[in-house]
Amino acid sequence: MSAAPADPEKASPTTETRAVGNESAPSTYSSDEKGRTSEVERVEEGDTAGAEKVAPLYNAHIDVSGVDERKLIRKLDFYLVPWLSFLYLLSFLDRTSIGNAKLYHMTADLHLTDQQYLIALTIFFFSYSIFEVPSNIFLKRLRPSIWLSLLMFLWGIMMTVQGLVHNYGGLLGMRWMLGMFEAGLFPGVNYYLSCWYKRSEFGIRAAIFFSAATVSGAFGGLLAAAISHMEGVGGKPAWAWIFIIEGLVTVIAGIASFWIIQDFPDTAKFLSEAERTVVVRRLQSDDQYSAAGEHLRWHYIWRSLLDWKTWVGMLLYTGADGPLYAFSLFLPSIINQLGFTATPANLLTVPVYALACVVTCLVGFIADRHGCRGLLAMICLTVGMIGYIILIVSRNATLSYIAVYLAACGIYPTIPNIIAWMSNNVEGSYKRSVTIAMVIGFGNINGAVSSNVYRARDAPWYTLGHGIVLMYICIGLIMTTIYWLSLRRENARRERGERDEIIKGVNEHQTELARNGTYASVADAKRDKGDEWSGYRYTL
Repeated sequence: MSAAPADPEKASPTTETRAVGNESAPSTYSSDEKGRTSEVERVEEGDTAGAEKVAPLYNAHIDVSGVDERKLIRKLDFYLVPWLSFLYLLSFLDRTSIGNAKLYHMTADLHLTDQQYLIALTIFFFSYSIFEVPSNIFLKRLRPSIWLSLLMFLWGIMMTVQGLVHNYGGLLGMRWMLGMFEAGLFPGVNYYLSCWYKRSEFGIRAAIFFSAATVSGAFGGLLAAAISHMEGVGGKPAWAWIFIIEGLVTVIAGIASFWIIQDFPDTAKFLSEAERTVVVRRLQSDDQYSAAGEHLRWHYIWRSLLDWKTWVGMLLYTGADGPLYAFSLFLPSIINQLGFTATPANLLTVPVYALACVVTCLVGFIADRHGCRGLLAMICLTVGMIGYIILIVSRNATLSYIAVYLAACGIYPTIPNIIAWMSNNVEGSYKRSVTIAMVIGFGNINGAVSSNVYRARDAPWYTLGHGIVLMYICIGLIMTTIYWLSLRRENARRERGERDEIIKGVNEHQTELARNGTYASVADAKRDKGDEWSGYRYTL
């Protein structure tokens, strides 16, 4: 038996055509958006008159009758999600631990002014955002086990060296390098997971993966409090040991990841050939037509750049990601300024992040079950808005601390929900990888703004900072509404047949559809148009 290619998007499909009653598992994706069936879609669903027009069945010679789909999904979850979530925990811990380190006299030891500290936070986001799109393209072209492991190893070294700096310039250099190497993990893993799961299964996995950020917030406070007892060990202050220990853990995890991270479904060593076949067929049955083969063409990348969904999604994601970094970087300081000293302030962040973790996973589960990602995004952003309104008007420490819980429950669940929503509505492997990277990258560049809004002179209530975060949330809520209404309108047009293509030998008499393209088969239309194909329905 010959070895499968290293990338599922390059796997060559067989030449057999798909027949009614084939072995691929039926889609579990439920949507009431697809009530109408056009002539083109009836051909795709298997009418014998147009059987030669439909897409070939992936690995048609493989018998998959013995594969239990539920057990297969649990197996994927076990091998993929826990370790990737742990890696993101380390990633978020490494980038935000500077907020914990600040409480242990880092700024005084490095002779930093308030403005210099804010610049050190800001510079991370520039390199982080710049390298996200290139990194996702590299991930697509290389093996994830190599690319992601290398990135982790290198940023772990940068994190460790950050604990050895002695001045402002050294801190800036390490923060830039940390952002550059961390850039590939979050967009890369979200794209990577979309290569394994159906659209209706991706949300909860993205939520669990992202919930590692909330766990890192809780764990970061506990870890910083514990490491603070190493003050003076080896002549190093407590803040330096926070960077050194966390960096060394990341280096070890990066080395281990080379053997732990799986690549793509067609080469997964923990799956049998029948199981690998089922994974690809499941994706194809869920309108992810590129799952069995797509070669790099600039045409696909340009489609991402010219797609209105990409640009609206960038603004939408900004409405949640800007507040995320402001919240995570300054929560310890906010609580500290409410009257708690360094260690109690760090410890009081733990229950906030714990609740956010639970809510994040709950929202992901509901969104997958009911497909209402847009509505849930609106609800979460509204909750976050209420939290920040209270923070702005409150002059009571207890009330402000309660508002922090609302803010966390509004911000954190929104991030993976939006990413899943964007991923659900983009088809084409390269297009999806670029779109996800652009959306996340643009959101992250706003971390450069939000990391500067909490100025020391505004303590303890930080009215300006809270007001700017509230502005971001309002932008997110407005763009969510625009995105939801636009997708709904586009689905309605496809229901009416306004987007139908001409398929040769099927509906050539409908010359008025020529504006939508003319194709030799439905398979060609799917492959060329991706989510713009008339049979594709957007997730609301």
